[in-house]
Amino acid sequence: MSLLGIVVALPEELPTLTSKKIPPSALNSVLVICSGAGAENARKAAETLVSNGATHLISWGCAAALNPELKSGDLTLADSLLDALHVQITIDSAWHAQVKNSLAKSLSVHTGTLLESLQIVALSSDKKQLHTKTNAIVLDMESVAIAKVAQEKNLPFLAIRAIADPVTMDLPKAVSVAMSDTGKVLISPLLKYLLLHPSELPSLIKLGLHFSAAKKTLKHVATQLDTIIDFSN
Repeated sequence: MSLLGIVVALPEELPTLTSKKIPPSALNSVLVICSGAGAENARKAAETLVSNGATHLISWGCAAALNPELKSGDLTLADSLLDALHVQITIDSAWHAQVKNSLAKSLSVHTGTLLESLQIVALSSDKKQLHTKTNAIVLDMESVAIAKVAQEKNLPFLAIRAIADPVTMDLPKAVSVAMSDTGKVLISPLLKYLLLHPSELPSLIKLGLHFSAAKKTLKHVATQLDTIIDFSN
């Protein structure tokens, strides 16, 4: 029997997997762990899932767009990954194809390369440059680390990521100021920063709307976990 191990980086992303709308049968076949942001946290979380019996690993959450055609809320299902040194990691093609075809019945599914970043890429110009250099369509900090654990353990892997910030958007500096090492948004530093930099409030609100669109997409995918589990058997 397959047991999905899902790594979620940020606490704010976790509710997309704890909705009561998730099929009850899926809940018995899924292990979920909130890792915190970054590759090292993601690696430890993936190893914990494997030690608890996970037979398939999924990187779940939000990501930054590198392809200008992607907008907030778009779903990406990477068909390959590049680590920070631009070493390619392949995806289990059969499982990927089955899940993509199933999700495409109700969502637009964007495939392409997911690029690893070792830090938050805040500037639009930097994201555009990465797309030009690698042709990757999406960027995050955790998926490659999880994929490497899956590769070491010879387990299938998928990266299910929804776009939170389009390539045209510069992330507000408040994000890096207020985010802890675990990926939790610290309210007190955020409010202090906004008091000193009130001009950032509109862009922070805009990012919140983008993030909500991404979470809405992930919640929809979560209702189809039964199908994803069936394909893994």
